[in-house]
Amino acid sequence: QVQLVESGGGLVQPGGSLRLSCAVSASMHSFNTMGWYRQAPGKQREVVALFTDSAREGSTNYADSVRGRFTFSRDNAKNTINLQMNSLNPEDTAVYYCYADQLYMGRQYDYWGKGTLVTVSS
Repeated sequence: QVQLVESGGGLVQPGGSLRLSCAVSASMHSFNTMGWYRQAPGKQREVVALFTDSAREGSTNYADSVRGRFTFSRDNAKNTINLQMNSLNPEDTAVYYCYADQLYMGRQYDYWGKGTLVTVSS
């Protein structure tokens, strides 16, 4: 069973930075899409950044609201994915979820972490 475990959330002042990490319990190469979602209080879960390993070259898509401020990265040797968040503002306050999916025999299997809370406040 694949497990995703997030870390790095916390309280940060507006304009500050945080780095989220997600430890993945399987080979990074076994996943098709990996990335981050978030869910703010009273709102639906939304995509933050998704990396799709298309043809092994890969590309990352960012939500418009975070593009230029957030950066997705992978460390295959450590089996982790990361989200560097800069210039944070109160609208970034949310629970951030690590996500990954696998494609096998024509089916997609989705995996989620339990989430880590990011609070941006002065």
